[in-house]
Amino acid sequence: MPPLLRQMRQQADFSQRALGDRLDRPQSWIYNCESGYRRVDITEFINWCRACEADPKQMLNKLLKLMGAQK
Repeated sequence: MPPLLRQMRQQADFSQRALGDRLDRPQSWIYNCESGYRRVDITEFINWCRACEADPKQMLNKLLKLMGAQK
């Protein structure tokens, strides 16, 4: 999941700090999520998608495809 989170943020042209401001979280929280040091639950994932103006359903489908490819 971390590469997808980073990709969404970068496609939205946000710095980690800017996304953190949108999510009311510190930059370090964004970093930890993107680095895989912290797990992101489904509610946080949906909020991340919305903050990046990405469709949560499409991003979840993309994530599931990526996870299937890793097996």
